[in-house]
Amino acid sequence: MSTPGPILVLNGPNLNMLGIRQPEVYGSATLDDVVHLCRQTAARYGREIDAFQSNSEGALIDRIHRARGVESGIVINPGGLTHTSVALRDALVIPELPIVEVHISNVHAREEFRHHSYISPIATAVVAGMGIQGYAAAIEFLIHR
Repeated sequence: MSTPGPILVLNGPNLNMLGIRQPEVYGSATLDDVVHLCRQTAARYGREIDAFQSNSEGALIDRIHRARGVESGIVINPGGLTHTSVALRDALVIPELPIVEVHISNVHAREEFRHHSYISPIATAVVAGMGIQGYAAAIEFLIHR
């Protein structure tokens, strides 16, 4: 029996600024800390992570397209694109993979515009407000699914 493909961990705009941008909201962990946590979590189960971050919607969409037939699931924190991007939502259905949408903060306790997600209706699961531990929960969910 072959090992399932890696889990793709996608981070959208401004997530490269974790640890610097609004630490009172997002904490002091950096994107490198997030990727390390994801790799460590997956490794406990003999699994791998492919991590990608971009501030460009098009680059994220291109990476999602390449996931088809390669990755076994997608963990995505779309950042601000959560609330604005129909194109990102449309791309996420192309690989035909389980998707976990992750948000470090509790978006439902923040500004009204953050309460709507174009991604949630197509996601297998949504994690919000757990800090970067939400990524580990998402990885474990996909592994045990």
